[in-house]
Amino acid sequence: MPDSQINPTAAALLGLLHDGPMTGGQLMAAAERRLGPYWSMTRSQVYRELPVLAEMGFVRLGKPGPRSSQPYAITAAGKRAFSRWLAEAPGRDAIRNPVALRVAFGQQHAGGQLKTLYTGANEYHSEALAMAREQAKEAKKAGDAYGAAALEFAVAYHKAALTWLKAAPAE
Repeated sequence: MPDSQINPTAAALLGLLHDGPMTGGQLMAAAERRLGPYWSMTRSQVYRELPVLAEMGFVRLGKPGPRSSQPYAITAAGKRAFSRWLAEAPGRDAIRNPVALRVAFGQQHAGGQLKTLYTGANEYHSEALAMAREQAKEAKKAGDAYGAAALEFAVAYHKAALTWLKAAPAE
């Protein structure tokens, strides 16, 4: 295991907890808002990692709130583990594009399926591009140069996807 002993999902949770204690639901909302345009995290991943982080001493549990919601706070050990994770090599990208996968099997598509696939992908990437641009603009306005830089990755990704979709074979 890497020196930090944490995976990228756990690291993202620790990074978000630098802003203050949060419940699992609040962490999900913060992850979607701050990281969603370029990093996906599922609810099951969040709720699987939080007890592990607590067992490792990287987060501590607060007093239960309404509906048994459990706030978590990062500990000094968690901050050190996060710092170690930041210093590690990030590893390689894992590209998993469901549209590209289906295009790879384009010869097996029935008539009109590819057009429908491309239309849906165009709509998604156009909407995601607009959202990422807006979030990047807001981050810049708020003085968050690092957040804006990460969001510019999402902007470039969606632009590239839209360019690729225009050139992908339709028959």
